[in-house]
Amino acid sequence: MNESMITLQGWLGSDVVVREVGEATVAKLRVACTPRRYQKKSDQWVDGDTQWFTVSAWRTLGEHCAASLRRGDPVVVHGRLNAQVWTNSAGMEVTSFEVDAVFVGHDLNRGTSEFTRVSRPAEAVAATEEVAA
Repeated sequence: MNESMITLQGWLGSDVVVREVGEATVAKLRVACTPRRYQKKSDQWVDGDTQWFTVSAWRTLGEHCAASLRRGDPVVVHGRLNAQVWTNSAGMEVTSFEVDAVFVGHDLNRGTSEFTRVSRPAEAVAATEEVAA
């Protein structure tokens, strides 16, 4: 496996946007990550430059993100990092980063959350058991 995995801790910059791609659901999230550093010289905490990441969450994960997350929520995202190089309207080459999420959750350092388990339909459970047998 030669994929670059990354874990982000940040804040949702907008509400989750869901769309259909073929027969799959994909949710897009914008996550802002702002590093904080303590400067001993000035005896204060200083914010660094905010970095923005676009996150894609596919299928059930995307549906759960749309149902659970709102703009401004603190989140933790883990997934595959993809760099994309493209040319903007001014003719300049730009690199943007997108994360294909493996898991997404609220950052519980910043508050509390309540988990609701989603039960699977009986047909899906039966199909899974058939495949396992």
